[in-house]
Amino acid sequence: MFTYFVRGFSILFSSLLFSCGGGGGGNSGSEGSGNLQPSPGNSAGPGVANPSAGCNANSGLLTDSDAYTFQFNNIERSYRVYVPDTYTTTSASPLVMLFHGWGGGQNDFIGDATVTNEADQQGFILVAPVGLGSGEPDNSLNSWTFSGSTNGLDGDGGDGIEGAICDFNNTPNYMYASCDGIAENSCSWTQCQQDDVAFTAALLEHIGNRMCVDTDNVFASGGSNGGMFAWELGQNPMTAPLFRAIAPIIGLPHRGYLDGKGKNEDMPALLITGLNDTTVPPGNWEDDNFTTTSNGESFYYTGATGIMKSWAESHGCDVTNSAVVFETGTSEADCRTYCSSDSGWPLVLDCRSDMGHTYQFSWTWPLVLEFFSAHSL
Repeated sequence: MFTYFVRGFSILFSSLLFSCGGGGGGNSGSEGSGNLQPSPGNSAGPGVANPSAGCNANSGLLTDSDAYTFQFNNIERSYRVYVPDTYTTTSASPLVMLFHGWGGGQNDFIGDATVTNEADQQGFILVAPVGLGSGEPDNSLNSWTFSGSTNGLDGDGGDGIEGAICDFNNTPNYMYASCDGIAENSCSWTQCQQDDVAFTAALLEHIGNRMCVDTDNVFASGGSNGGMFAWELGQNPMTAPLFRAIAPIIGLPHRGYLDGKGKNEDMPALLITGLNDTTVPPGNWEDDNFTTTSNGESFYYTGATGIMKSWAESHGCDVTNSAVVFETGTSEADCRTYCSSDSGWPLVLDCRSDMGHTYQFSWTWPLVLEFFSAHSL
């Protein structure tokens, strides 16, 4: 568990030190209200059909790359914004929400030069919120809550270990104090203070009202625990309509949570995993079974094949045959798809690399943004 937030080849403590750097400004936002989708404005750049209300706002604007706070349900939440060089307050820009790994922070992505340089080149606004933890009542590491992670129950049902997200006899107890009375077993490992799905929807509205955002092209990505949460955002009908596509990195849902996209419209998905990852193993190609960590713990995850088949099937792709190779232009990963009939980039793409539980932004991040750009509306 304690390797969940590793970025690149950094170890736990260097990642924690890095994530604590850079406080920036202290501008406070207020909880959004009304529609979850940022209200459309009247100003748009070329080809932008649904600009956010921030395109017409005259006050309270976020124009600087900095750290900010946002009050949500009586808890002050933190987030960092990266504003690309090409951004203007009157021309709507695409946006990527970025979710750190377990114990990470707002700099996990935005603190990396490759991430910000690519955002500059392609004009993406980046927003990196911070999960809850690291203080009362949860004196543990910052985390994102997703299906099964708080109550410890898998999506398959059953009694005891058969219905849990881990073998609790062979896995340390990471349960947060806020999950007392919610956790059904000691497999629980993320915070229970707030609904992170509702928080994300409210933060997106807050940002859209203060920046000029192309609401048709809002994307979600994250690493490890943040990648698991990106699946949750794409599966949940509350947030799925807010996002165009998702790209989890080394993150999979827990065992049995195999839902496809949470909306009727297409929601492209790119998954990047490491074949040598002992923390969130993807499993073998064409193996539908769940996988088990082998890093001294026994957490259960859906295999990459299982979730990608489910996601492809929800897009109407034929999953009866084996996935076929798709050339992305990178030599770092073997990428395959069940949506080979799609023109251009497929709607669902499974990329596995000969790496461990690392982000390797030098090639993963350009691939993520290329995938998002290819599926922009």
